Amino acid sequence: MSTTFAPLPTTASASNAAASTTTESIVFQPTPQQAYLMRVGDSCLIHAQRLAEWSGHAPILEEDIALTNLALDLVGQARALLTHVGRQTGFDEDQLAFLRNERDFRNVTLAELPGRKAGRDFADAVLRNLLVAAWLNVLWARLEQSGDPEVAAIAGKAVKESRYHVAHAAEWVVRLGDGTEESTRRMRRAVERLWPYTPEMFESDAVDAEAERTGLGPGRAALAEEWRRIVEPVLADARLEVPKTGAFRSTGTIGVHSEHLGYMLAEMQTLQRTFPGGVW
Repeated sequence: MSTTFAPLPTTASASNAAASTTTESIVFQPTPQQAYLMRVGDSCLIHAQRLAEWSGHAPILEEDIALTNLALDLVGQARALLTHVGRQTGFDEDQLAFLRNERDFRNVTLAELPGRKAGRDFADAVLRNLLVAAWLNVLWARLEQSGDPEVAAIAGKAVKESRYHVAHAAEWVVRLGDGTEESTRRMRRAVERLWPYTPEMFESDAVDAEAERTGLGPGRAALAEEWRRIVEPVLADARLEVPKTGAFRSTGTIGVHSEHLGYMLAEMQTLQRTFPGGVW
């Protein structure tokens, strides 16, 4: 994406311009098929934002660069899906990313949970990366068979990227989980914090049913078994127990988010809303 901005106002008119250049939110009412794709695209976008928060703050330089590159992969996946949906709705990818309100985002809640800035541990970052990357990997593999040719093409590239994301995250989870007493303790706490949000990734609803009916893609429930075959051996190698699933259910995929997403969007969207027409 290129970056273009209109010239800044002159000093005499700066105060008046500043008061009038905040862009209003778009009104976005997706069809079930569009909502299905936005769930995937939004999950990639928000997960990328959380990974990017570690840029300059990862424990070693190599990992600092690696997490940034993973985030860029995810932004590319989000761009592809948001652009595809945008062609059907009259909005471009930037409007869909930067001008929707919190309730219009459909990402899984796990992706939006606090990152580095909220004092979360690096253990949370690597474990979440494993859980989300494995989910996306299974989903992209299924979407290669999508009845929408463009979605199938996007998935064909994304599945290769997500396969590497899984391998990278798994290496860190095992390294920390089966590491020192301190790293093991932190990984166990990360599992306790993050695992309750995983059931949302596998609960199909009417949107999933419509995607299955039209051949767009699989329902979320169909992903659970394969996801577990990826995640559980990694946790076993890391000496981490799989928690029992409780009654709690997160609801980000229907637009009801945790308190954390709004703060993230305020930061993520401020440039576009303050300087309308800027594109990345």
